[in-house]
This record gives sequence, structure tokens and C-alpha cells, in this order.
Amino acid sequence: MKNFSLSYLLFAPLLLILGSPSIAFAHVGVGSAQGFIAGLAHPVSGLDHLCAMMGVGIWAAQRGGKAIWLLPVAFLAVMALGGLLGAAAIALPFADRGVVLSVLILGILIAAAVRMPLVLSTLVVGAFALFHGHVHGAEMPLTASGLTYGVGFMATTAFLLFAGAVFGVAAAKATYRSALRFSGAAMILVGVYLLVR
Repeated sequence: MKNFSLSYLLFAPLLLILGSPSIAFAHVGVGSAQGFIAGLAHPVSGLDHLCAMMGVGIWAAQRGGKAIWLLPVAFLAVMALGGLLGAAAIALPFADRGVVLSVLILGILIAAAVRMPLVLSTLVVGAFALFHGHVHGAEMPLTASGLTYGVGFMATTAFLLFAGAVFGVAAAKATYRSALRFSGAAMILVGVYLLVR
């Protein structure tokens, strides 16, 4: 019975992603809310953000060691910078495409259980975070407070990173190790779908 309930815990994040009502629309309803609530909602308004942020947490846990906390912290820090750039209307070429590619690449890294040096892992995650943050900032509602919006999307992002890491640590147990690779494969499929849609 214990193994049965643990399997639900392991697959809950994937079910949450696949059950998202916005699965076919990456960024919906951006102008209809303001401030903190709009910021909270934005990271979960699209499958691309959901997958990438949980993917960073999963990959960090899969890599282990200092990466478990360093990769999520680096993602949050660089995403904040990207958000400022986006809110200030400073162009970042191919930002939307970079967000989609982050899903695909993270899926590959997780499915193949890639272990690269910590510095390189941090740079990869930071590059993804810059794109995600830029998109968040650029899509801030005109009537929203930049500060409260930023706090909102940072809070949701931190939660998604944490959820991914918890899933990754739980699945790293020998019995469920393949669940990590399956989650990576699912992200690859989502990344391909988002690229061709």
C-alpha cells in the first residue's frame, strides 16, 4: 500500500501539468488581471513555463549534491533579471523560442540523465531563466504594479522549482528511478509539440 501511494506522489506533478486547462495556449489572459495575482498566475498559464520550471527542479535533484539548491536559486536570480529586462521593453531576440527550447532541452537532459559540471549546469539553467523572465516581464499587464507582479511570478516559480525537486528526490529512490527518465521523455514530447504547433 505504501508503494502504491508513493507512486501517486511521484506522478502528481506530471498529472498536474497534463491536466492544465491551458495546455494548448502558452500565454493566455495576460491583460485581464493585475499585480500580484497576475504574477502568481503567469507561470502556470502555459505548459512551457510549467514544464521548464519543474524540469529545472527535477534535473537539479537528479544531478544531486549542491545542484539541488544551486540550480533553482540561479534560475530564480537570473529570471528576476530577465523580468526586469522584459518589463523595461529591452528586446531579447527569440525569447519565446528560447522558452520552448528550454522545455525540449531540459527534457533531453533529464531523460538522458546528463551530468555536466556544476558551473556549466548553472549557465544552462541561467540561460533558460533569462528567456522565461523576459517573457514574464514583457507580458506584465500595463495596469499592474511591477513590484507586486514580480513578487507573484517569483513566488510561483519558486514553488514549481521546489515541487520539481521534491519529485526528483522522491523518484531518485531505486524503485522509481525510471520515473525521472519518463518525466524527461514527456517533456521532450511537450517541447516538440510546442515547437511545431
